[in-house]
Amino acid sequence: RPPQEEEEEAAEVGWQEKLFSQFEVDLYRNESACQTPLDRQYHEEILKLEKAGGRKNHRIFTYTDHDRFTNLEEHCQKVTDSDHEVPSYLAERMANVRRRRQDRRPIEASSLKSKIITWEPTEEFIKNNHVINTPVQTMYIMGDLGPYGKLGHREYEHVLCTIKVDGNGVITVKPDFTGTKGAYRIELDGEKREVWKYTIENVSVQVQPEEEEREQCVFRDLYGRHKEYLSDLVGSEFEMTLPGTLRLFVNGEIVSAQGYEYDNLYVHFFLELPNQWSSPAFQQLSGVTQTCATKTVGWDNVAYFCYPFTLEMFFTQGDESEDSLPQWPVLYFEVLSLDFWQRYRVEGYGSLVLPASPGLHMLTIPTWRPVELGTVAELRRFFIGGSPELEDITYVRIPSTFKGERLSRFGFRTETTGSVTFRLYCLQQSKAFLETSALRQRMQSVLDRLGGFSQQSSVYSVLEAFQRARRRMQEARESLPQDLISTSASTG
Repeated sequence: RPPQEEEEEAAEVGWQEKLFSQFEVDLYRNESACQTPLDRQYHEEILKLEKAGGRKNHRIFTYTDHDRFTNLEEHCQKVTDSDHEVPSYLAERMANVRRRRQDRRPIEASSLKSKIITWEPTEEFIKNNHVINTPVQTMYIMGDLGPYGKLGHREYEHVLCTIKVDGNGVITVKPDFTGTKGAYRIELDGEKREVWKYTIENVSVQVQPEEEEREQCVFRDLYGRHKEYLSDLVGSEFEMTLPGTLRLFVNGEIVSAQGYEYDNLYVHFFLELPNQWSSPAFQQLSGVTQTCATKTVGWDNVAYFCYPFTLEMFFTQGDESEDSLPQWPVLYFEVLSLDFWQRYRVEGYGSLVLPASPGLHMLTIPTWRPVELGTVAELRRFFIGGSPELEDITYVRIPSTFKGERLSRFGFRTETTGSVTFRLYCLQQSKAFLETSALRQRMQSVLDRLGGFSQQSSVYSVLEAFQRARRRMQEARESLPQDLISTSASTG
């Protein structure tokens, strides 16, 4: 710029402090141009400024939260940086959703708790609930970067800084305070290509130690009350398990069933609790899923149930169980199909032992069904439904009522069918966990601490070592030359 046009201006702006621009002074000076109560208020303030000697600021001014510019700025924000951007349907709809000063009425809040579904929502209700409702107050610090001596043209107004404060007390300053980063630059379009530099500094008065300590006391009191409120909601009693007792939670889901012959499948399941196991009186140990039609995925017909269930049970160690291996609960299930004529067919039986380790488990269990030989049985199954069924579904495994030494299934004919996928989230609670964390010891399972599964784990380790040795022997035998193997065999 020429030397006479070089100028500097510094302004100290408070929160929601109104500094008028030359354009606003010229506009609101005339009372005939004032239409709203806010315009008339600005008219009176400008008259007072002129009586006091005029405004002190020249190029720097502000738009507060109540000005029309703030509404238009938030309404007309672009999604991309293209000059020829055409707002999409979603952008136009979202532009109508104001996230500023959305005052929820207590009547509306109470009605939302009682009404889960609003069948006839109003347009204002849709706007208020379409996005996260965080009340925000905004103000803009502006700069009039017009030519020297020609202030008051709207096309030369540029946003220097945007300050927002939301309902949670978070203050957002964009761009940030300059500090040591240097001044920001604004390059104007035109023949002269003028470049303006400006800095933003935080000149707020530092809080006195007495006020800061008083504020900390208020916060501590607030947090203490909130903690007591949460404690009242949760309760102070935490149910602990007795020594030698394991509490098992299973949040399960029957995900899908795939590979079955007929459509419209449903699953019936129940949990069998062995000795030393119990469950609360309110706990349901059985259930039936909804009937689900299948869809073709790859080579299989898959029925997606997504059926959730919850199981809670206790294991109490007795004196007689110390020398014997305790049994783990078993989930039995059967898959059935139902056709248009309400004919049902047994599609498969299966069972799974609940996982002994906590965490997420994805299990796909294959199933089978009993069959009769001959064409007549299959014709009966096709035309009138029905099929051979198990009188006791625990026959899938060893029945709990069986007391003999040998269980013969000679002559029992079955056919392999599809499979069922389960998703199980298992949680375990026991005082053995507290003992382990205190001793800093690593345990494989909580049952090792209960004393019952230590023998079984040692048996498993011996079997795994035997399997590893057998695999190494087979690999070594495969790596030897064939003539050496045949020579040693003939010599032996």
